[in-house]
Amino acid sequence: MASLFTRIIDGELPGRFVHSDDRCVAFLTIAPLRPGHTLVVPRLEVDHWIDLDEESAAHLMVVAHRIGRAQVRAFSPARVGMIIAGMEVPHTHLHVVPIESEADLNFANADHNASAAALDAAAEALRAALA
Repeated sequence: MASLFTRIIDGELPGRFVHSDDRCVAFLTIAPLRPGHTLVVPRLEVDHWIDLDEESAAHLMVVAHRIGRAQVRAFSPARVGMIIAGMEVPHTHLHVVPIESEADLNFANADHNASAAALDAAAEALRAALA
């Protein structure tokens, strides 16, 4: 069965995409730690990031770097943090998060009630910063 992220990539489920290429996509999470919290996900469904081939792993990092720089332009955070956890969805994904402190990287603080309007605004700001 396809992972949740594969279903988003394939268009079966909605996603707020800010990047797409032949190897990976980046879209906003529906439960952000901070506005602009983006997931960088390979198109290939690989559960654990250490099982990615080196070229794919490097490409994800390059895209995460671009997303992080765009988050700085769009949201003016103190820093951009990145987490590779992979516990909830068995499909490699990099969390790229604009943060004010390390406390902002606590998944217990995820906003599970983020409004569609807030997510859309964050996605639009990030797309504009990427352009």
